[in-house]
Amino acid sequence: MTSRRVARVRGVFYSTFYRLPSRWRRRLVRLATQKYIVGGVVLVRDADRDAPDRLVLLRQPPGYGWSLPAGLLKRGEPPAVGAARELFEESGIQVSAEDLIPLSPNALVHSNGRWVDMVFEARVPADVAFAVDGAEVYEAAWHRIDALPPLTAPTARLLAYYGMGPYAEYPEVRGGD
Repeated sequence: MTSRRVARVRGVFYSTFYRLPSRWRRRLVRLATQKYIVGGVVLVRDADRDAPDRLVLLRQPPGYGWSLPAGLLKRGEPPAVGAARELFEESGIQVSAEDLIPLSPNALVHSNGRWVDMVFEARVPADVAFAVDGAEVYEAAWHRIDALPPLTAPTARLLAYYGMGPYAEYPEVRGGD
């Protein structure tokens, strides 16, 4: 097709598109655009500055590795609110969305391009009580950053962005989600 013909076809398409009612235009755009899954992740660190640097990790089914408190955001839910909700649901740790600190980078787009994690940090006292349901989460525990237990591969790759975990020295591993 010549460039003039392409321009004419585009012109007809757009003039027709913009004559449609706005709700139909929105529906068509939603059908044609890529959908994203957005998750909220929280790195929970020990608030005691004198203690060794530690993170809260979760052991979830099937239980082969430890992971970070995380979950999917609800439609229209602000990332910090969803991350705080997921943290509470999975570990029993309650923090307000305002107390979550966005990490840099805050949004991690995974290699398939359809999954985005919004990553935050929270500082809580070491004596915080964990409450896990035994179904979605088997166990929650503090772990020293310099002596992490076996991690799930996605958790190890995510922690590498922040200079932690077994892949911290290998930035090329980060993109393998």
